[in-house]
Amino acid sequence: MRRMLESLKFEDFFERVGEGFRVGEAGVPGLTLIEATDLSRPESPGPRRSPFSLVFRGPMKPVLPQRTYALEHASLGRLEIFIVPIGPDASGMRYEAVFN
Repeated sequence: MRRMLESLKFEDFFERVGEGFRVGEAGVPGLTLIEATDLSRPESPGPRRSPFSLVFRGPMKPVLPQRTYALEHASLGRLEIFIVPIGPDASGMRYEAVFN
């Protein structure tokens, strides 16, 4: 099952923090969703979805370059998400995806 990015909302990810996402490429380790942040502003409601960001963590190496990856999740299915490396923390390399 492949979902359209336009249909994804913050609520789709909030309860999945701590869960794994498989990267759909051979030899690339999986990522764990470690943070979901609602970026909406109360003063700017509108018909568009509220913006949000996701932070994933993977192993320190290899560092994945910024680009679109097919991420697969047990209940969300296959998602084509553009991720950007934002630097390491004590547990691995972090990546961010922003949805406007």
